[in-house]
Order: sequence, then structure tokens, then C-alpha cells
Amino acid sequence: MENTVNVYLFGKKYTVPDDLTIMCAMEYAGYRLVRGCGCRNGFCGACATIYRIKGDRTLKTCLACQTKVENDMYVATLPFFPLVKQVYDIEKITPTQQIMMQLYPEIYACVGCNACTKSCTQSLNVMQYIAYAQRGEFDKCAEESFDCVMCGVCSSRCPAGISHPQVAMLARRLNGKYIAPKTEHLAERVEEINNGVYTELIESLMQKPIDELKELYNNRVIEK
Repeated sequence: MENTVNVYLFGKKYTVPDDLTIMCAMEYAGYRLVRGCGCRNGFCGACATIYRIKGDRTLKTCLACQTKVENDMYVATLPFFPLVKQVYDIEKITPTQQIMMQLYPEIYACVGCNACTKSCTQSLNVMQYIAYAQRGEFDKCAEESFDCVMCGVCSSRCPAGISHPQVAMLARRLNGKYIAPKTEHLAERVEEINNGVYTELIESLMQKPIDELKELYNNRVIEK
């Protein structure tokens, strides 16, 4: 075969096409993925992976479904990382600095090492959004953490034991519930859907081939 690279999966060497993602390379090598594969499109964060390149001592993090293989890449997937998820009723809490202190007090033990940011598979400024959460600036925390896929790699690297994705989720929920402007047109649209106004249109869309759906999506009119 032309254009191949050598990769090491769990310590064993394989020769695979160089245009594959890490996830596809694992399947090409014969691994049957039943865990840690999720959506396969970079949204779920289930395929958190660490790797290094031969000769480079630096460990790197990524999502296996999005990252192309490189020659002499040593790969190891991460098991599910158990984040601390506090239980709360969004209807009974308020967007104050005290609620973050009550639910996730460990954020105030942050030592500023920035390991969370350096390891983020989405290249987010994780330490910055934690700083916003510490100050009760939930709108800024929500914006900074918006692209988080909750893979948990940041938490696995944190010496303070912070569950960064859960902190960010709380901030986004508080922002959506209490801080962000109300979207009346969205509420009206949801009511229309519940009343069956779009049932015929939805059923028609479900019958269309995938290529036509892509075309409709790419050329859709976006409301301002």
C-alpha cells in the first residue's frame, strides 16, 4: 500500500493508511469499538485519547474521531472519567457567586497551573472560564465554555480535582435560565410545533435522501 504510517495501538505496531482518523485506524487494525466511540463526529467527547510521537516526550490529548494518524504515533484511549456532578434544582437556585461556592467549592482550590487548558481537546481556555465561575460571572463562563464536549480530559489533569465540564454546565444553565435575554420567538415556535403546525413538513423532511437534506441545510435562511 502507498501512503501508510506506523502507529502503536496499546503498545502493538500497526501499518495503516495515513488518511485515517485514530478511531478509523483502530477499526482498520481489527479493534471492535463498543465503548468510547459515541457520535463519531466530535460532539459527545466519548473518544478522549492521549498520544505522543516517537522521539517527542510530550503527551498530547485529542478526540480520536477527529484526529488523523501520524507516523510513529503511540496511542492510548482514556477510560470514562468520573466527573463530580452535584444535584440541584435549577428552579430553586439563583445565579449568585454563593451557589458556585456551595456546589463546586473545589474551584477555589485552583492553583493556576493551566493544565486544564493545555489538555483541552477543543482548545478552550478552561482556566479562564473557571476564573469567571469563581467570580460569579456566569454569562462569561457560559460563553467561554460553550464548545465543551465534556470529555473530562481537563479534569483528569487537574491537581485540585475540579470537574470543569460540570462547573461550565451549571454556568450555562444559570445563564440560560436567569441571565440571557428571553427568546419569545423560540417559545412561539415550540408552541407551534406542539400544536402540529409543522407535522406535515417534518414528515416530508424525514422522507428525503441525505444528500437533499444536506443541500437544504447548507442553503437555509438563517433568522437574524
